[in-house]
Amino acid sequence: MRILLYSGKGGVGKTSVAAATGVRLAELGYRTLVMSVDPAHSLADSFDLESGLFQAKTSEPLEIAPNLSIHEVNIQKEIKRHWAEIAGYITGVLRTSGLNDVEAEEMAIFPGMEELSAMMYVNQYRRESRYDVVVLDCAPTAESLRFVSMPTTLDWYMKHIFPLQRGILRAVRPLANRVSPVELPPDSYFANVKELFNKIEGIDTLMEDPNITSVRLVTNVEKMVIRETQRAFVYFSLHGLTVDQVIVNRVLPDTITDAYFLEWRASQQHFLGEVVTYFAPVPVSQVPLFPHEVLGLPRITELARVLYDGQADPAAVTRTERPYDFTKHEGYYQVHLRVPFTEKGEVGLFKKGDELVVEIGTIRRHIGLPASMMALTPVRAKLDGGILSVRMEERP
Repeated sequence: MRILLYSGKGGVGKTSVAAATGVRLAELGYRTLVMSVDPAHSLADSFDLESGLFQAKTSEPLEIAPNLSIHEVNIQKEIKRHWAEIAGYITGVLRTSGLNDVEAEEMAIFPGMEELSAMMYVNQYRRESRYDVVVLDCAPTAESLRFVSMPTTLDWYMKHIFPLQRGILRAVRPLANRVSPVELPPDSYFANVKELFNKIEGIDTLMEDPNITSVRLVTNVEKMVIRETQRAFVYFSLHGLTVDQVIVNRVLPDTITDAYFLEWRASQQHFLGEVVTYFAPVPVSQVPLFPHEVLGLPRITELARVLYDGQADPAAVTRTERPYDFTKHEGYYQVHLRVPFTEKGEVGLFKKGDELVVEIGTIRRHIGLPASMMALTPVRAKLDGGILSVRMEERP
């Protein structure tokens, strides 16, 4: 199964591009699912579906054309299906603070529930071989990064914190519940957490395999949008995902000659050149600004024709270069990370246990080291041509 992840700054048109990709894949005969991972869903709106018809089916994918289904994760139904013990405990705690039942239930929907639910579905569909391609219409960039980092974060929690936390609370619960104003979580709460982890286990391996998962970044020809796209490229790379395409949306077509758009055209031409240079060798595709809103299946199909030129296969694996790798030399090892658009002063790194921790700006990436490198210490780092090389040696 192929997983295609579409991300970008809010408002750049990634939902339309993801939908058009789904249409093209379905035309090629792939069993295709387009799934919205954005809490502010707009996938059904993009296909101009009647809200009543779609909302009645949101707990399961809805087939809207041959080989093409769409799915918007309904968090209320997911709570009842997967998060009952967790949400029930949090709701009970919130009630003790004075919130009424409705407020407590709303507040019990904490960040990450929707993304984890989507991951569970992706893992389930992979195990069932239900679809050939799953297209993920992701939330804006920051939320997308949370989505892809969540499996690693949860894996770390389950290995380092969960057993200790569960054991301590099991021992002190009888006494603590007599004196604490808030009841401690029951063991069924932890059982629910473990069950959820089992349902997404292995998804991190899928996401970091470039033969399965590819990231496509959607952007506009505007300075602020392009800068965020550059940062997204770095951060996805640090999380082990491979970006294989950048799609520049809403480019002014040559047919627009009105003087009102002269400055816009000059600006776009300038930044288009920068985009191609910045992201090389990642291919850059252009989509023109349409004279109408891209809404409904016929117009999404029109967008697919332009985006893929009637020939390209969006599921094809075109780039498998990993964002980091390990090499062994005489007397030392090296970790190589691809961090384009990064200045030397932005990088920080240190060793923590059996991990190398790399910081770029406010983003931190934990890189698990192979067994042969766990006892080594970073002694030198060099940034050259967008490649950060970290030398690892054994210290006396």
